[in-house]
Amino acid sequence: MADIVNVGVLGMGTIGVTHARALNALRGSARLFAFSGGSASVVADAGWPGALQLSPKELLEDSRIQVIAICSPSGLHPEHALRSLEAGKHVVVEKPLALTVADARRIVAVAEQRSLTVSVMSQRRFEPEMIAVRRALEDGTFGAVRLATTHVHWWRDEDYYAAAAWRDDPVAGGGSLLNQGVHNIDLLQWLAGPVQSVTAQSATLGHHGEAEDTTVATLRFAGGGLGLVSTSTATPPGSPATLALYCERGLVEVGQGEILRWETDFVSPPHLAKNDKDLGVGGTDSPAIGIAGHVQQWSDILLALQEQRPPQVDGYDGTATVHLLAAITNAARTGHLTTLEASL
Repeated sequence: MADIVNVGVLGMGTIGVTHARALNALRGSARLFAFSGGSASVVADAGWPGALQLSPKELLEDSRIQVIAICSPSGLHPEHALRSLEAGKHVVVEKPLALTVADARRIVAVAEQRSLTVSVMSQRRFEPEMIAVRRALEDGTFGAVRLATTHVHWWRDEDYYAAAAWRDDPVAGGGSLLNQGVHNIDLLQWLAGPVQSVTAQSATLGHHGEAEDTTVATLRFAGGGLGLVSTSTATPPGSPATLALYCERGLVEVGQGEILRWETDFVSPPHLAKNDKDLGVGGTDSPAIGIAGHVQQWSDILLALQEQRPPQVDGYDGTATVHLLAAITNAARTGHLTTLEASL
């Protein structure tokens, strides 16, 4: 792999611009070589005035590009990931990897067959607060998780849904669970362990459309603990997302960018440097979400390519999250307890 990796961004919408800005912070290791969609002026404002604007087909076929960042609507992620891999490119896929477990597994299988890398953007795993919690769980500071909760109570108005039709299409990946809740659900599974079964309900309460804008779910973890999930874009004015773990030796609660509670008799809370730069919470406005996590994850991806190792978040991680999302969606649709195997 070359010292400076050429990246193509497929889909230069809001999240594509986030990737462009993150790559600008890493321009000693990567270059935004080309992009599709969006506008050249926006890309220039993100730090890449010389990037080529190509069609998606041209982007995939350009031999000068080593990595494709897939920032298209969620329902197109499997098609674009597979086409990128078949063109010999490594892929970085925005959340979620796919909408079905079968598609996610197909992406992983093709990548392995071609000795290519797949990484799924799970940038919240790279936040200092989340790393500190993960380490504390691994070293037994809090003991076993008994109850794990995450709540993503945001607000999106009708203009948000009108701006992109897929946001209101459940088949295309729209809805508060798949589009807004995915990162915290990924974190909950990453911290509390794999999930065995779920129950769920969903509704459309705050806008006039097809996609659910509010979902609640209960989880049973393989380790014996229970969990609660609630996601919504119908809760004005919108609040920062939270995640809490209630364990046998205490509890920890994390917001977006800060530890809210750390209560245990065994270890004091970690002293983490406060970093407000490029950190947004997204409670009321999706472009407000910052780039710090994307910078950290891209840094790991680029280093993994140099060292010829898997990235910290790979296709298997992305598939596990898709599996849980599919189980919650199925449980809400059927009204029945759903085991994760039954959701395949």
